[in-house]
Amino acid sequence: MRKNIDIDDITLTKLKVISAFENLSVKALMEKAVRFFVEHKEKEQYDNMSQEAREDAGLYILMQQADKNDLVNRDEIMNILDE
Repeated sequence: MRKNIDIDDITLTKLKVISAFENLSVKALMEKAVRFFVEHKEKEQYDNMSQEAREDAGLYILMQQADKNDLVNRDEIMNILDE
């Protein structure tokens, strides 16, 4: 998808210089910068979560990784809960 954005000349010059030092295209540099910003914001949001919210998020991530075709019968679950 192609989108045109307006960037002032000073910022564009800085992007070109940085992209030359990083051996990246300006487009790749901007994509890298956006990814870095999003990851930073996600980490910042995670750091501000309570311990309970972190545990909930961790459980959610584990549930997303679970194999949905792997079935456990009722007796196995009850045995685990009894331990």
